[in-house]
Amino acid sequence: MDYKIGFVGAGKMVSAIVKSLLNSNSFSAHNISCCSANDGTSDALSKETGISRFENFSTLISEKPDILVLGCKPQQLAELPDDISQKMNEVLILSIMAGITLDRLKQKFPLARNIVRSMPNTPGLIGAGITGFIFAKDANLEDKEIIQKVLGSLGKLKLIHDEKYIDDITAISGSGPAYLFEFTCAIENAALEIGLEKKLAKDLAIQTIIGSAKLIEKSNLHPQELRDQVTSPNGTTQAALESFSNDQLRNIIARAVKSARDRSRELSNA
Repeated sequence: MDYKIGFVGAGKMVSAIVKSLLNSNSFSAHNISCCSANDGTSDALSKETGISRFENFSTLISEKPDILVLGCKPQQLAELPDDISQKMNEVLILSIMAGITLDRLKQKFPLARNIVRSMPNTPGLIGAGITGFIFAKDANLEDKEIIQKVLGSLGKLKLIHDEKYIDDITAISGSGPAYLFEFTCAIENAALEIGLEKKLAKDLAIQTIIGSAKLIEKSNLHPQELRDQVTSPNGTTQAALESFSNDQLRNIIARAVKSARDRSRELSNA
C-alpha cells in the first residue's frame, strides 16, 4: 500500500523522522505532509525536503493521511478543531508528545484504528536514539510494521505493555541525554579549574564521553566491569571514584531521575 503520512508539528524530532524516512526510501516526499504553528518550521521543512506543507490541521487531514504523527507541543493538542474525530476514521495515530496519555488521545481520536504513545529521545536526531512505545490496543501486523518503520528511523525501539512505564522511560532515556550533557560540562569545567586551556578542556571532555559510550556499546562487559578495568588499586581513578562515593553520586542521580519521573507523572495527569 502507498501510505500517506501527515505530521502535526515540524520541529527537530519530526524533521529527523521525515529525513530518515526519505533517506531510507520508506516514504516518498509526495506521500508526506506537515503543518505547524505559525512559526516557520513547517515551511522550512517543506522547502528542505520537498514534502507538502499545509496552513493548518484541517487542510492537512483533508488529504486523508493513513498515519497521523502528533509532534506538536503537548498544549497544542487542545487547540486542534473539536470536529476532528469524525475525520480521523481508521487513521493510525502516533504521538511523540510528552505527557499526553492514551486516554486523552482516545478522547480526541475515538475513531482511530489504533493509537500509539511513544517517548523518543534527542539522539534520534542522528539515528542513534531509543524509543519506548505502547499501542492502545492489540495491533495488527501491518500497523506494527508501520510503527517499526517510522519510529525505527530514530534508532532502537522498545515495545512496552504498561503505560505507567512511559513516565519511567521519560526519566531515563527521554531526559537522560541532558544528564550526559551536564556531566560532560562538569568534566570540562573541572578541566578548566585544574589549568587546562579552554579548547583542550572541551575536546578532552567530549571525546572521553564519546569514546566511553562507543566502548560500552561494543563491549560485552557491564559498564561496572569496564569501570573496574580502568581502576587500579590506590591509583588516580580510584581516588576520583572514592570522591564520587563520598558525595553519593549514585544517590544524586537516583534523586534526579525520580524528580524527572514524578514531573512526567504530573504532566500526564494534568
